Amino acid sequence: MSTATEALRADPQVERTRAHQRAWGWYDWANSAYVTTIGTVLISPYLTSLARADVCPDLEAGQSCDERLSILGLPIAVGSIAPYTITVATIVSALVLLFVGAIADRHPRPTWLMGGLAWTGALAASLMFFLQGSNWQLGILLIVVANLCLGASTVVYDALLNRVAHPDDRDKVSSRAWALGYLGGGLLLAINLVVMQMYETLGVSYEMAIRLSLLSAGLWWAVFTLIPVIGLRKVRGTTAPPVDRSRGVLGGAVVQLRDTFAEVRRYPQTLTFLLAYLFFNDGIQTVISSASLYGTEALGFDTSQMIITILVVQFVAFGGALVFGVVAGRVGAKRTVLGGIVMWTLVVTFAYFVPRGAFVVWMVCAVFIGTVMGGTQALSRSLYSQLVPHGRESEFFSFYQAMERGTSWFGTLAFGLTYQLTGSYRPAILVTIAFFVVGGLLLTRVRVREGIAAAGNEQPRIV
Repeated sequence: MSTATEALRADPQVERTRAHQRAWGWYDWANSAYVTTIGTVLISPYLTSLARADVCPDLEAGQSCDERLSILGLPIAVGSIAPYTITVATIVSALVLLFVGAIADRHPRPTWLMGGLAWTGALAASLMFFLQGSNWQLGILLIVVANLCLGASTVVYDALLNRVAHPDDRDKVSSRAWALGYLGGGLLLAINLVVMQMYETLGVSYEMAIRLSLLSAGLWWAVFTLIPVIGLRKVRGTTAPPVDRSRGVLGGAVVQLRDTFAEVRRYPQTLTFLLAYLFFNDGIQTVISSASLYGTEALGFDTSQMIITILVVQFVAFGGALVFGVVAGRVGAKRTVLGGIVMWTLVVTFAYFVPRGAFVVWMVCAVFIGTVMGGTQALSRSLYSQLVPHGRESEFFSFYQAMERGTSWFGTLAFGLTYQLTGSYRPAILVTIAFFVVGGLLLTRVRVREGIAAAGNEQPRIV
């Protein structure tokens, strides 16, 4: 153990830091309800059903809808409306998040900023309760707002990791928080599964059961966000130079972004990692956002089976994130993430060959996904935290989130276009392999310790 680490752990403030770590991790628990119940399981199939009800109102069970929606004069296949909506939300987020980062480092109370963004997103998620009939247009608007607020609040949240954890502890703290998120998201999803299975006993329609599940995710997100906001209430803004207020809030943020774009070139290893993350995380996000659509449309599983699938993924991912954290403590985060990328490539290939209706085989695929999913993302976050300069965490994490969305729109777009061209979701899911390959190759070129030194940060024991 280094002298600096020993000094830190001998400091009487360390117990408070551990309390901060616990409070910080609860935001993963809070927002995972939206990511899991709404983003991963319900909203894509439900939005598709609303759009289908609009253009094919007399469609009988088992029949396909070949009609096209007209959006801004463009013909859009009903089956592509959900991935295209995610594409729009992603592009908007990628642009806005950079401004959020420029403001967040200079905000006197960053946790209150995080809370305000989170509660706005939770409100949009809760309003999805009113989606019914054929009002898919409202669904598009609410998805865009909720996804934007999720990304913006996460920028502030991720940046706080550097404030609550020592470099030697970040892999562990990040992995535990991510595991907590999977546990929370899985718990709410299990409750929603009961509601959707017993809707007749509860005296509601199946559609109402889905709408209640959407509402529960928004409320969960809002209520549990209180824990990190209150627990980190004493955290103040960083020492980053203030935005030029003479230009106004937006103008000052634009100037600051210009300066940050110029400065980021001074950190080539950080930039290379961002490019790598841009690609391999796009593969992850495309698989996650399209999993329920792939399972229902390509493999013929109903919504309840898909909820069971995601439950398996969630609870396996809880253990997987913890295991990845332990492995990273021994071999380093970079090697562990590279191993995870290889596993992702194998998992997608396996999913391509799952026979239609073979639910048991699909469950095996779900176990593999759960094992690799949480750990790869958690360690990417902690690895990147080592490469950002002190006092500029939110700015650099806005690049991190923007890079995530920078090609995530391309992943969902590629998925939607492949379906529209082929009429099948199988080749669409296979397209994601390209993102893992490119991202993995770029990650091998990152010299982590050199990047940490360039950022002026303390070197952890293992990277």
